Amino acid sequence: MSANRRTAGSLTTFTAALSVCLCAALSAPAKAEDIGVGAPPALAPGRAPPLPKPGPLAQPRSQDQIGLPAALTKSVIPPGSPLTPTVVSLGERLFFDGRLSGNGTVACATCHDPARAFTDGRPVSIGIGGNAGQRNAPTLLNALYNKTQFWDGRVETLEQQAALPITNPLEMGSASIGDAVSKIGGEADYQTQFIAAFGRGVNGQDMLTAIATYERTLVSFDSPFDHFIAGDENAISDAAKRGWESFNGKARCNLCHALTDTQRDVTVFTDNDFHNIGIGIIRHRVVPLAQQAERDLAQGRLRDIDQAAIAGETSVLGRFLVTKKQSDIASFKTPDLRNVLVTAPYFHDGSQETLWDVVDHYNKGDGLANPWLDEDIQPLALTESEIDDLVTFLTSLTSAQYKDLGDKEYARQLALSKVSRPQRNTAQAFGPKPPRPKPPPF
Repeated sequence: MSANRRTAGSLTTFTAALSVCLCAALSAPAKAEDIGVGAPPALAPGRAPPLPKPGPLAQPRSQDQIGLPAALTKSVIPPGSPLTPTVVSLGERLFFDGRLSGNGTVACATCHDPARAFTDGRPVSIGIGGNAGQRNAPTLLNALYNKTQFWDGRVETLEQQAALPITNPLEMGSASIGDAVSKIGGEADYQTQFIAAFGRGVNGQDMLTAIATYERTLVSFDSPFDHFIAGDENAISDAAKRGWESFNGKARCNLCHALTDTQRDVTVFTDNDFHNIGIGIIRHRVVPLAQQAERDLAQGRLRDIDQAAIAGETSVLGRFLVTKKQSDIASFKTPDLRNVLVTAPYFHDGSQETLWDVVDHYNKGDGLANPWLDEDIQPLALTESEIDDLVTFLTSLTSAQYKDLGDKEYARQLALSKVSRPQRNTAQAFGPKPPRPKPPPF
């Protein structure tokens, strides 16, 4: 029997097969040493972050969560996807294995630490040899619902997403996928696991499939907001309820963080689109960078785009690196907002430390001198109490497994907001929207 026929069970079969261990994982509390609040420790020059260890927060999630969209989840699982315990277990092991990197010091989990909601807590990720990239590590929680992967959407599948960091010289630094496979191919345990999972020995295609399959189990719902939507009026505070109304009204968040502008989105909180929100672009000479990128990426090779996104100043061009459309200059993917409280710092460059900073940025309509700014960015005239309500709503999107971390992170951010609000500009927030300049000649 072929591996595909053996493993092509439906989502229902997958749920039943894993129900015992995954339900236990959903309810398992995180130990104090398993969670991280605030910025991680500074690193010595030339050193990669320490390898995270798997623990309760790394385990696949139960499908039995309040708010989990069963129909959507089934629709995004690729046909014939090997969602079986043996493949998932193999993928989890590979996810934490530093041997997939060039020198054994970096794993997928380095940038996507379960203790930090599968982020790394740094403004930009640090890879092999202490090399800093240009992008903030997005969470892998609910990444299966993304229509594209990475901040610029340069690939569509989780298999492609798993492959690129392994060979990026600033991230995991392997010479090739084959090089990574050679590091683990001789280990008897891996040979046994690959044969059990796929019916054949260690190979690159199945390695990426296993990692992607594990990532597809990282569904994260069961937040206070989900219980509120399910009918529990007391699941969230009055402040959070006011924030939810503002999110879909005066604060205009729903224009990007919903599938449509007219219907409230209680599931993925993203339009799966790309927007220029005025972050970072002003400090760069964008037109020469775009012209350079057009020349350097004329062949459209994915490896070249991947390196341009991570290695240098061209990273600021965002989606333009993929499409070469001027309208996409400095546009980045709208992230899912679930667990946003515990995935600081924020935005594609990790430039904002707290949720108050994020809301302040939007409140003043920052980046209005940017000719490619999204047309929906404008001063919002939110009062301080309205800002607090909006932040409170965002905290209600924290899944049950991250409650303890969320409580500590909220306290940290609240304390910081009392003494530091670098993005606050009340006069601009309550002022008129100035005219947007025309793009310069290209």
